[in-house]
Amino acid sequence: MEVVELPKLENDQKSYAGIPEAVFVDDVEKYMKDSGNEDSVEKVLKNFDEQHSKYRFMEYSMISRKRRLRQQIPDLTKNLEMIKILRDQSEDQETQFLLSEQVFVKTTMPPTKTVCLWLGANVMLEYPLDEAEELLRLNKKSAEVNLRCLEHDQEFLRDQITTTEVNMARVHNYDVKKRQALKASGEDKS
Repeated sequence: MEVVELPKLENDQKSYAGIPEAVFVDDVEKYMKDSGNEDSVEKVLKNFDEQHSKYRFMEYSMISRKRRLRQQIPDLTKNLEMIKILRDQSEDQETQFLLSEQVFVKTTMPPTKTVCLWLGANVMLEYPLDEAEELLRLNKKSAEVNLRCLEHDQEFLRDQITTTEVNMARVHNYDVKKRQALKASGEDKS
């Protein structure tokens, strides 16, 4: 299998799908003051949780798209192999085809110069073997590039999920320490 090159990302773009980058909160106290939520840790945590949920939804969507592409690529490879067999065929050939689930029918297939391809949306077109092969090669290459882009984006997305989870933990810990300090200062006054 040939190595598939990823397309170049534009200037400051870090993902192909336009996934927003999570900002790491280095100084929680400063972040709380800058965001105007000094007293509302719950609001900040809610925002991080919402961002985390969006990232998880994107991840689920990517996983299902990757699964479809991983099924599509072997199908395209088999179709290309079949076109090669049809091109090399010089006499009638006996074969079986799927009539319905687990029901096959034997038939004799004469040599052919055309093939019908499903294009999707209940559309099938007849192509000469050369054009069909070119179309299938383009579709396979496109599927491989899309799969690589999805893998890249999924790695980037995992980093964003981790960053968001770390931010949530840091804000939560900040709140716990702040409450402990308030409780300790309240006990000192007594």
